[in-house]
Amino acid sequence: MSPRPAPVAMSCGEPSGIGPELAEAAWKALGAALPFVYLGAPEHLPGTVPHVVVERAEEVVQAAKDGLPVLALDIPGPRVPGTPQPTQAAGVIASIARGVGLVQEGACSALCTLPISKQALAEGAGFAYPGHTEYLAALGGVDEVVMMLASDELRVVPATIHIPVSEVPSALTPALLEKRLRITHAALIERFGISAPRIAVAGLNPHAGEGGRMGREEIELISPVLDKLRTEGMDLIGPLPGDTMFHAEARAGYDAAVAMYHDQALIPIKTLAFDRGVNVTLGLPFIRTSPDHGTAFGIAGQGVANPTSTIEALRMAWRMAGGELEGAA
Repeated sequence: MSPRPAPVAMSCGEPSGIGPELAEAAWKALGAALPFVYLGAPEHLPGTVPHVVVERAEEVVQAAKDGLPVLALDIPGPRVPGTPQPTQAAGVIASIARGVGLVQEGACSALCTLPISKQALAEGAGFAYPGHTEYLAALGGVDEVVMMLASDELRVVPATIHIPVSEVPSALTPALLEKRLRITHAALIERFGISAPRIAVAGLNPHAGEGGRMGREEIELISPVLDKLRTEGMDLIGPLPGDTMFHAEARAGYDAAVAMYHDQALIPIKTLAFDRGVNVTLGLPFIRTSPDHGTAFGIAGQGVANPTSTIEALRMAWRMAGGELEGAA
């Protein structure tokens, strides 16, 4: 039997959002079956479950039997649900960095990040990164990372992400697509334990271009990249029409899909697993997952936030680290 992984580190996210509520709900659901430690200010937690302040990650497994383990960080001022406090921005950033440090030194096995407000961090602490992912890449010392949305039903990677649809054809280059495919292929082997990954690749145009009658990107851009990587032994299927590759029978034929743009990737997974989708960052030298939603300022502090995606993000991080779940609620 494999040894149990070290606990998962959970960065606090934006204190004025739903993060503190999600952390408590996750411990209530998972308890000691999946030990994780909240990196933040204990006073920001709502107090719906007991919490145990720890000094070191080594104390987390025992503490998780009695309450939510918390490694206390100095994040000044009270939590104000729905209203980010500028003085807390630096502490939120420090929570992410502390989580990465704990994983890099082996005290934790993976990092699960709660949602941040990029605007609040920029305004309160001059946060210069577009988001979590870019900051994590910098902390990990890598240039290229890939966003995967994952659930039990589907793993999908968008080749291009947060850009206008009108800019997708020019942004979608052979080099970009090749990098996305290489990182996805490697991660399926190294992080998901799939020895011979099968990757389905969507076309850009309707009907995957229909032989060039509806666009030539499939012929001139996508297919040459796939052919090149196939010569290296990659099992790549496509380019496929985006409207026929996500039904149950099609999904049974691959381990992950690579789509060409944001909505082509996210519509199917949000349809299949709206509350259960997990954001996984591929290409980092450590495991990182996060719930697939934002800070939800509008419902923060009301105790109605759905913790399902956070629980699934912790479960996925734990499994990726080699852990097994027993006795979780």
